[in-house]
Amino acid sequence: MSNDNDSNGSKNKEKLIPVQIMGRLYDVPESLTIMKAVEYAGYQYVRGCGCRGGICGACGTFYRLPGDYQLMTGLACQTVVQPGMMIMQLPYVPANRPNYDVEAFDGNGVAGANGALHESVRRLFPEVYRCVGCATCSRTCPMGIDVMDYVALIGRGELAKAADLSFSCVMCGLCAIRCPAEISQHTAAMYVRRLAGRYLTPKAEHLTRRVAEVQAGRFDGKLAQLKAMKRDELTSLYTNREREPDLSEPGQWKPKDAAWL
Repeated sequence: MSNDNDSNGSKNKEKLIPVQIMGRLYDVPESLTIMKAVEYAGYQYVRGCGCRGGICGACGTFYRLPGDYQLMTGLACQTVVQPGMMIMQLPYVPANRPNYDVEAFDGNGVAGANGALHESVRRLFPEVYRCVGCATCSRTCPMGIDVMDYVALIGRGELAKAADLSFSCVMCGLCAIRCPAEISQHTAAMYVRRLAGRYLTPKAEHLTRRVAEVQAGRFDGKLAQLKAMKRDELTSLYTNREREPDLSEPGQWKPKDAAWL
């Protein structure tokens, strides 16, 4: 079938391509993602599907293409089907998920806490130190993260840098499945990000001040004023609000109406 209208003005029909889903052959429209193709074939998701936008990492998928020996990976909500694709979705990744308490350390300073934090990583995720530097994890990551680099940073105790480098991780677990050293990269990185957020990241003093102002009731009057407005008034207020210029330097621009500051 063709996507083009014929001379008789017949209805557009999208080209169908053959794919194998869980070992069974189906014809699906060529423009669909794996996730939509699976649903088009009549399957209903009961797990392994969340945001549908490449954010939650729940739809990790293995697939092969005809004539290619490689076993490939991707997120079903992002990867478009190809003719002859063999698809196998992963309902769950049995990675290392130890119990821990991020509040179990004394002190908030980087110098004072980092040693104890690093030792806790050694205890909870000893497999991190088996990394052979093959970069399979980095090649597998659907978010384009250099997973091998942040694993190396964790091993060296540079936890703040590792937390920053792994920040975009969606916890799909594909790196752990492909790792020959059997490292749970994504769960180790989650632990490190939590430690960094609690102990290694500088506190936002302006946020602390604003929370105190909210708790003290500084904005109660303004909130009551907004709640009393009609929908069209709120819409107008939002639409006509002062907007920060796109090219303004951080912290340099302030609105003329400072009542909300």
